[in-house]
Amino acid sequence: MNHILVIDDDEELCELLIDYLTPEGFDVKAVQTPEEGLLLALSQAHDLVVLDVMLPGMSGFDTLRHIRTKSQIPVIMLTARGDDVDRIVGLEMGADDYLPKPFNPRELVARIRAVQRRLETRAGSESIPRQSPSLETGDVILNPGSRTVCLNGKPVSFTAVEFKLLHELLKNTGNVVSRDILSETVLGRKLDIFDRSIDVHVSSLRKKLGSKYKGTERIQSIRGVGYIYSLPEEGV
Repeated sequence: MNHILVIDDDEELCELLIDYLTPEGFDVKAVQTPEEGLLLALSQAHDLVVLDVMLPGMSGFDTLRHIRTKSQIPVIMLTARGDDVDRIVGLEMGADDYLPKPFNPRELVARIRAVQRRLETRAGSESIPRQSPSLETGDVILNPGSRTVCLNGKPVSFTAVEFKLLHELLKNTGNVVSRDILSETVLGRKLDIFDRSIDVHVSSLRKKLGSKYKGTERIQSIRGVGYIYSLPEEGV
């Protein structure tokens, strides 16, 4: 995953990222228009996209939406600092991570490396499916080998991050998993005090699976700690 595509209309920032990422071992291509960026993102010539939210003509959100209709290429979005709405919308639309502007290029490298580790872990799990038994809790069955999830016998589609998050919660059904552990395991990075990424992904899981099963809240929030995938109440 060393071929990086940057889509940002700030030419100075693009030049800065090329100058910084190249010595880190990345081959960087930068474009300033969303139309050209979309074509390149779908060309299968790159491994990861760094996408700015504020783009002329077609917004970063629209660009991401078009990308996700045809590709699951990892996308890290650049958002305005302090704008939680942009971050939440981006994650809900399928972005793998976000970084608020202005940012330290070292932080971007760390986020790229984290996405790399997640994909490498995913590739490893796919190559040895027999070592990964299915997890079944209530009406949900998750198969790590085939990377599929069924709800009431019907397949449900998840992003790579959502799948890994659900996998971690199901592995620990009935036990609380801290947000810190979920961040390091699922996102591949330490949790920042203002980072709500895990919360957004949990919200997405609830929407796709339904908030309750047999009267029991599927994924309960434990304030100040983390989340727990609850065991369904017997006899309900």
